[in-house]
Amino acid sequence: MSFLRKQLLRSLSLILFPPIGALLIRLFYYSSRRKFHLPETIPTEPIIVACWHGDLFYLPYLYLKLRKHPNAKVIISEHFDGQIIAKITAFFKIGTLHGSTTRGGAKVLIAAIKTLRGGTDIGITPDGPKGPRHEIVADGIVAMAQKADAKVITLSCVPRSYWQVKSWDRFTIPKPFTQLDFYASEPLDLTGLEPEAAKSLIKKKLLEHDYS
Repeated sequence: MSFLRKQLLRSLSLILFPPIGALLIRLFYYSSRRKFHLPETIPTEPIIVACWHGDLFYLPYLYLKLRKHPNAKVIISEHFDGQIIAKITAFFKIGTLHGSTTRGGAKVLIAAIKTLRGGTDIGITPDGPKGPRHEIVADGIVAMAQKADAKVITLSCVPRSYWQVKSWDRFTIPKPFTQLDFYASEPLDLTGLEPEAAKSLIKKKLLEHDYS
């Protein structure tokens, strides 16, 4: 495939895929039975919300249960698939910070800390952008939480039936008309924890409702 043709296909994909993707997410979501398991208390100050990379499909809806008035930016890689995800999240009134906390991430880390201190929540996938799946928890989430004095809430969606893409994150697409259980952890305070202990705590919470 020529370079120009590849660029044209990517440009068309960035125009067509996001609105179609957002529409499918809404249709699948509203066709399903839903149950939310939320923490007793949700901080009024900015928080960090974290989920596995492969579980992003319905997470905007869970975030909107935590915040009636959405005010968040999600850290998303600058890769092509990240650009599509960023455009889809915009349909749910969620902004983005482009970059990675695992690859030369000082710039996006600083931007995220400033964003938190400015009053906006941050979303992050600790095993992104390349995994390994459900194993790694990037150092950046701990640095953000401790430097901005922000608590972390882990998010997950457990579908009764679903498809999984053959990608490194086994991206999960819940089937229409299925049962969905949404989980948000109690706010995690990482103050004073060593980095490895903090990452272990986050990973433990993310794996509590692992289904695959």
